[in-house]
Amino acid sequence: MPETSYMERPRTRGRGLAHNLVDDFGARIRDGGLRPGDKLPTESEIMTAFGVSRTVVREALSKLQAAGLVETHHGVGTFVMQQRTSTVFRLDAGDIATSVDVLAVLELRISLETESAGLAAIRRTEEQLQAMRQALDDFERNVGVAGDTVAPDFRFHLQIAQSTGNPYFADIMSHLGTTIIPRTRISAIRNHDRGGAYLSRVNREHEEIYAAIARRDSESARAAMRIHLTNSRERLRTAQEAAQAADRAAEKTPPAQPLPTTTARKS
Repeated sequence: MPETSYMERPRTRGRGLAHNLVDDFGARIRDGGLRPGDKLPTESEIMTAFGVSRTVVREALSKLQAAGLVETHHGVGTFVMQQRTSTVFRLDAGDIATSVDVLAVLELRISLETESAGLAAIRRTEEQLQAMRQALDDFERNVGVAGDTVAPDFRFHLQIAQSTGNPYFADIMSHLGTTIIPRTRISAIRNHDRGGAYLSRVNREHEEIYAAIARRDSESARAAMRIHLTNSRERLRTAQEAAQAADRAAEKTPPAQPLPTTTARKS
């Protein structure tokens, strides 16, 4: 039976548009309709085929990436990844992107990445250290120009996991994907960050982790990672509380009263 063309797919309507796209492409990948190395249609083609906005398409692609189903090469396209026959850890992409408590994920990361940093300080190679340096340079370069800081942020943390020499650390990080970065999902953080102060602090904390790993100081690397992730958790709390306070204040503000109408006096 010939495979249905993307352009012949029924247009998706209603709520959960991004989830519908994830389900559609996920099913194609699992059923073999899309194989490892296959390139997905362009954003514009998906928009036309499914009748959705670019924002919906990008959200869906982000979830597919978080699920470990695809990977995106900027300027080239999005490609299907080789699926592992068995994995040590898996979270549903939709759960990560929508319903999983970000604070709980940060608690998981504190436990996981603290030890990861300590092992990386002992076991990393010079090539791996250089990859961390490149990620941090890309992060810092994009802070000042409002560029993409999420991708280099994730690369830095993933490289540390890979530098442990234990594939399970990297396996968990890869499955979690870039949505472990709180600002990808919590608009309160983006709205709360004025003048890039949030990202500047994140950058300084990254540099402390890198410096400890570079000098092979495992205890300092653990401490720096724990401080960084604990601070991330507290920054998230602060941003959420500020957003909630603003919402409460807006609810208490009485609606504007219409100006009284005037009638012309008769002469």
